Amino acid sequence: MDQKATAPDTGQTPLPPPPGADRYRSLDFADTTANLPAGHGYDLLAAPESAMRWLAAHELTTPDVQLYEMCAQRMRTLRGHVRALFAARVDGTTPPEASLRAVNEALTAVPTAPLLAWDEARGPRRVQAHPTDRAVNHALAILAADAADLLTGPDADILAACGAAPCDRFLMRTHGRRHWCSTRCGDRVRAARAYARRTGATD
Repeated sequence: MDQKATAPDTGQTPLPPPPGADRYRSLDFADTTANLPAGHGYDLLAAPESAMRWLAAHELTTPDVQLYEMCAQRMRTLRGHVRALFAARVDGTTPPEASLRAVNEALTAVPTAPLLAWDEARGPRRVQAHPTDRAVNHALAILAADAADLLTGPDADILAACGAAPCDRFLMRTHGRRHWCSTRCGDRVRAARAYARRTGATD
């Protein structure tokens, strides 16, 4: 496993979830990595332990599931493809074929719908059929389906990229033309504009 290509978890406090993350887990998934000023970026999936915490916080796994580096790598790989699809939608460009294929493969890897089972005491019920060794497959399938729903639904028109460079997170525009993923990024943009006005500099 080549870990050199993985951005290290620097310990930087992550930005809060972007607008829209409460409706789309795939949006928060895409934003588990971020570039920030002065090299203070972070990657919440950089290690199996932090990837496990993210899955658990989003109710995509159970506490008894143990993640290994291979699982975290698979999460980072799918995240890269989801980010590529989001970026293509925001930019109005054709998405990479590899990213479409990766999301479709994740979608079809396991059944995401609860299956019908029979309980001798309670009768028929719906259960999630994902044994422990396929828990990551199940989580990735849910995230891929969520991303597909976002990209094909009405909210795709308000998907945007954060306008506070170098931040590269995505968000849903909920207030007019706002293109900032967080108050921190918005404050940075406003401070830069105020400085430019004072000094006569241009953006």
